Amino acid sequence: MRFTKIFSSKINWKQFAPALVIVLNSFIWYSLTQIMFSNAINSLEVSGTERLILFTVYYVGTACSAILGPRLFRRALEPCLALWMLAGIVMTALLTTVPSNGTRLNIPISFSLGVSVGIGLPSCLAYFADTTVVESRGTCGGITWGAAGIGILALASLLGQFDLYTTFLVLATWRALGLGVFSLMAMRAGKIQRPRNPASYDSILHKRDVMLYLTPWIMLSLVNFTETPILEKVFGDFYFLVGFIEFALIGIFALVGGILADFVGRKRVIITGFVMLGIGYAVLGLFSGMPISWYLYTTCDGIAWGMFSSVFLITLWGDLAADREKEKYYVLGGLPFLLAGFLAIIIEPYVDFIGSATAFSLASFFLFLAVLPLMYAPETLPEKEIRDRELKDYMERAKKVKERYT
Repeated sequence: MRFTKIFSSKINWKQFAPALVIVLNSFIWYSLTQIMFSNAINSLEVSGTERLILFTVYYVGTACSAILGPRLFRRALEPCLALWMLAGIVMTALLTTVPSNGTRLNIPISFSLGVSVGIGLPSCLAYFADTTVVESRGTCGGITWGAAGIGILALASLLGQFDLYTTFLVLATWRALGLGVFSLMAMRAGKIQRPRNPASYDSILHKRDVMLYLTPWIMLSLVNFTETPILEKVFGDFYFLVGFIEFALIGIFALVGGILADFVGRKRVIITGFVMLGIGYAVLGLFSGMPISWYLYTTCDGIAWGMFSSVFLITLWGDLAADREKEKYYVLGGLPFLLAGFLAIIIEPYVDFIGSATAFSLASFFLFLAVLPLMYAPETLPEKEIRDRELKDYMERAKKVKERYT
């Protein structure tokens, strides 16, 4: 089946192009800046308590600004997004001073970095959702995260040659490049038409379909980041290679998962990701001392997160919002992933006291348990769209068979 025939007519590339640029630039900037910020804090000669305070204020700044951000970005979205990117440039450049600062000065810098991440990310993703339609949103998300996975891998390889100071300057330059391209494309595309139906956090959380997807997503985020320091301990030097392999797989399977999400539905793709990840942890729980299990887990994890990134991180919350303002949906969908990283920091000092086999077995159990709410969750891709595409696929295959024998 030629997917380009199905989706090309439903993607408005003039409006989608600036959304692709800003989301792609933001994901790569956020992922690598957070890694380098963590490395900078961990390299400081300070007590464990001071280090924990710096990480805490960063995550508090992220959470508070993400919750409040939608109100600030409501009326003038494109200019506010441009200012958000500009703030990211300034904060990334300011991170070059972290190694030479004292803790008292690094506390406001850490908090401001969190604010520079959280305040605009939900509106950035809402902008993406508003420039796409539900029938092709999965494919657009797959294109975006597929490019992000490859981009993170490529830029991380480049940054590995530089010291911390130069790395932050390169990331600031990357953010500035994104700002320039986004501004030009947004001016050319014009102001997009956005929904005007506001929604409160309370009303969203009382929706059954939202909770049936949000609950397993929270469980997934908690399991993923709880297991991160344990995986690092078990894999040792191999853990560095795991990251490169997984980002390559994410880049490939984000696109695959996005296309499948527009063809068979979001729900099936998400359940497949949970099953893959559950199998990976189950194998580690049984054979954690065998290197072959590491490769199998890495493959399963990369495939699963490729599917999750294109559906859970980008597509699903825009679908659930439908014709309402989407920022708050993305806040609720994004915060579990953004804040769960704090768990890895808390657990890391105690990782030597945790049995790896038990931890991996429990992770597998909770992931399979998390699938249960998804069984009752409604499909967010219109059923008629699924049936129409299955019929088109059948007719195209029948046509090929007929041509072969006539």
